[in-house]
Amino acid sequence: MLLDTASLYFRAYFGVPDSVRAPDGTPVNAVRGLLDFIARLVQDHRPDDLVACWDNDWRPQWRVDLIPTYKAHRVARETPAGRPDEEEVPDTLSPQVPVIEEVLAAFGIARVGVTPYEADDVIGTLTARAAGPVDIVTGDRDLYQLVDDARRVRVLYPLKGVGTLQVTDEAWLREKYGVDGSGYVDLALLRGDPSDGLPGVPGIGEKTAAKLLDAYGDLDGIMAAVDDPKAKLTPSQRKRLDESRAYVAVAPKVVRVADDVPLPDFDPVLPREPRDPAALEALGGRWGLGGAVSRLLTALQR
Repeated sequence: MLLDTASLYFRAYFGVPDSVRAPDGTPVNAVRGLLDFIARLVQDHRPDDLVACWDNDWRPQWRVDLIPTYKAHRVARETPAGRPDEEEVPDTLSPQVPVIEEVLAAFGIARVGVTPYEADDVIGTLTARAAGPVDIVTGDRDLYQLVDDARRVRVLYPLKGVGTLQVTDEAWLREKYGVDGSGYVDLALLRGDPSDGLPGVPGIGEKTAAKLLDAYGDLDGIMAAVDDPKAKLTPSQRKRLDESRAYVAVAPKVVRVADDVPLPDFDPVLPREPRDPAALEALGGRWGLGGAVSRLLTALQR
């Protein structure tokens, strides 16, 4: 089981009231919510391995170099040249992230991030390396591209907390989008994604993109059709695709998650006992997380 950790703690932050606070008054709603998410996932799915995948670089420069608008609207402020951009994060969430790191370490839950890559890229690499089934838990549709029935890779997309999950396999993708996992990258880049600053091809929405992919197979087939006067593209589609060649040439590298990230050594095995019980007890007391810590411990020890 691979967790898109930031996606989950953002959901926890907005889903758990900020009245959930430590004894000193510091909000800990994201921390408690994430721990309860993990407890429920462990309880319901019993994974052998579990990795909290981390955004060491939420907006890698190599992606920005290809598409400058990539996540640009989420930059908190201008940063000096050579320094990574800071993501706009709610004031009361930022201080909770180091607490999440400490608590995961005390439990002994693997947390893996690599610079200059996003958590998606870590997930893509671990999925490529996996010998057995993989469940990816994320609220980010970008990771639908990894769904692969033959390799038993699916996405568990939270609909309400993590108690109600949309199990995304190839049948679901074909019914919803008309593509399988490998075709989702082409669909996404044609359609565009305002939340990631991807412009897409003007005038090509989700339904049109799906129809084009059905007719021509993949992005290369669509662009070959642009050059084929016999292809049954509308004049508008042909014109807009032709004008978007520069974008189409680089977008696949931006949208496709990496599968070759140089990962550090780590132990992915789901712990049955905390790695550092004393530290976990201290963190639970300091931050008022006793109930959430107990619930996760119970889930791990079953």
